[in-house]
Amino acid sequence: MQIRKASMELKFMTIRFALTILALAATGAAEAADPFFFIQASDPQFGMYTANRDFRHETANWEFVIANVNRLHPAFVVVTGDLTNGTGNADQIAEYKRIDAKLDPSIHLYNAPGNHDVTNEPTAETVSAYRKNFGPDYYSFREGPIYGIVLDSSLMKAPLHVADEAARQEAWLESELKAAARAGTMPVIFQHIPYFLQRPDEPDQYFNIPIETRLRVLALLKRYGVRYVFAGHYHRNAFGKDGDLEMITSGAAGMPIGSDPSGFRIAEVAGGLIGQKYYGLGSIPDAYPERH
Repeated sequence: MQIRKASMELKFMTIRFALTILALAATGAAEAADPFFFIQASDPQFGMYTANRDFRHETANWEFVIANVNRLHPAFVVVTGDLTNGTGNADQIAEYKRIDAKLDPSIHLYNAPGNHDVTNEPTAETVSAYRKNFGPDYYSFREGPIYGIVLDSSLMKAPLHVADEAARQEAWLESELKAAARAGTMPVIFQHIPYFLQRPDEPDQYFNIPIETRLRVLALLKRYGVRYVFAGHYHRNAFGKDGDLEMITSGAAGMPIGSDPSGFRIAEVAGGLIGQKYYGLGSIPDAYPERH
């Protein structure tokens, strides 16, 4: 009887030990898991360096960007507009797509239209051509905790010839924000033209959304708890806040303007917040998270 009892106790101790090891392994795996991060690139703008005579410089830059995206392996990559410099330029579009095809298929690519993709004053024809070449100009996607909302900012910037489409996009935006709230996800906006560069009440200029539209849309975003908007267009980095909403404007993957180099931004999601940093093409980390 005593032998049987000792054997049973040994068995229970073995089971408890095994369960402890499994629990520790699970904890270690969770702690060692890669963070959830994505990459935002903007303005590859094939043709800008030479005013559309060729796009060799943009090809070199974008090949390098895609190779590094594959190496770092984010959850996804968003390109916030001005994919090409010449609106509807077939050669520039083909080159952009050729390099995109090198992206690891497990990394999803999301494009947003820029003013160079649909013109500074978009029309039904230029928007239709963009959709034919690249897909929808505004849409949503789900990646992990992110409810991504991609917008056509040119419809907000210059709605003169596309007023009906601009109104449809704004109504659709509110419906998507409601859907994100119901799903308990984090809504994040991606578009080309920033609402503002430093301040929500700054004067209208080429690099922001007109103030009347800007304040209306910002109020809508804040009503549904949006805290992050990623944009490009400026070919430099800029940052501003409107309450809790952060307006993050990234420099160009293509031709820079000003002192910020060509590059892209890495954004990490943790605890319901997003931390982000811009990297020039000459300072991309060997791995992410960075090793110190």
